[in-house]
Amino acid sequence: MIICVSTTKEKAVATNLALDDELINEAKRLGAHKTKRETVTVALREYIQRRKQRLILEMSGTVPYDAEYDYKTERWRR
Repeated sequence: MIICVSTTKEKAVATNLALDDELINEAKRLGAHKTKRETVTVALREYIQRRKQRLILEMSGTVPYDAEYDYKTERWRR
C-alpha cells in the first residue's frame, strides 16, 4: 500500500509504507476517518502526544518541592 503521510498541515511527505490493512481499516472505522491518510496522521499525532506525556510523567518526583511555598501570597506581590 502506498500512503502519503502528512506530519504537519503545511508540508506533506510522500512515504511508501507497508501497513497492515486490518489495523488501518479498524483505526479508520473507530476514528470515523474518511481516508487512510487522515487515519495515519491522527494516529501519529496521538502517538507523539502519548510519548510526550510519558516524558512528563517520568519527571514526577524529580522537581524539588518546597512545603513552605505559598502561591497565594506570591499572587499579591505583583
